[in-house]
Amino acid sequence: MPRYRMTVEYDGAPYVGWQRQDNGPSVQGAIEAAILSPSGETVSIRGAGRTDSGVHGLGQVIHADLAREWSPFKLQNALNAHLKLAGERVSILDVEAVSDLFDARFSALRRHYLYRIITRRAPLAIEAGKAWWVPKVLDHEAMHAAAQRLVGNHDFSTFRSAHCQANSPVRTLDRLDVTRSGELIEIRATAQSFLHNQIRSFAGTLKLAGEGKWTPDDVQAALEARDRKACGPVAPPDGLYFMQVDYPDVITDRRATAESSDDGEDLS
Repeated sequence: MPRYRMTVEYDGAPYVGWQRQDNGPSVQGAIEAAILSPSGETVSIRGAGRTDSGVHGLGQVIHADLAREWSPFKLQNALNAHLKLAGERVSILDVEAVSDLFDARFSALRRHYLYRIITRRAPLAIEAGKAWWVPKVLDHEAMHAAAQRLVGNHDFSTFRSAHCQANSPVRTLDRLDVTRSGELIEIRATAQSFLHNQIRSFAGTLKLAGEGKWTPDDVQAALEARDRKACGPVAPPDGLYFMQVDYPDVITDRRATAESSDDGEDLS
């Protein structure tokens, strides 16, 4: 059965999240409906990670198994034509035929996320729903210094949702950088896997550091508390983007590369 890897872009605002649910439209459901239209096949696609309602995707990766072979170019065009006709806010950026050893989720080595904060007095118009509006100046250098206390292998119980389904709160955070360009502050996070609401919890906590309310020591104390009550406020989903997924050049075993194979990788 041919397997296809696809790179997907989506605006998370109209959807209940990545995962197919009964309470509203999902990104997964939109893509599966698009596959059904030209192929007549009902398939269940697998994504590199799940995102919550309002979280955007610029480089989500999925795979789908189809009964017959397609030209990747024709499949991409057919899916995008259906998505556009259906009024979906989803686009298929790339389609590639791959070995059945490739697994969008379990073959992933690293996942990259971006959180955007716009700091200005005036409310957002063009960027509304695409960034967290904070109507005050934040010290991005203080935020970056505090963020470095979170890099490494830790028990991140403080920074995960109470509804997180992961078997373990331990994760290895490779990168958490904070930079500024004018009014825009960007938080970039990289890890093999994340916990539910982990990045949004980081963003809300680092905002406290940017306001001068918390020091790096306060952030470290919150981490070491391993208690959700010690976390800062959870940032809204608007500013979060699933940017990219890294895979090995050669896939030899789809089961061997994931740090965690549990269902807690909501990545939001």
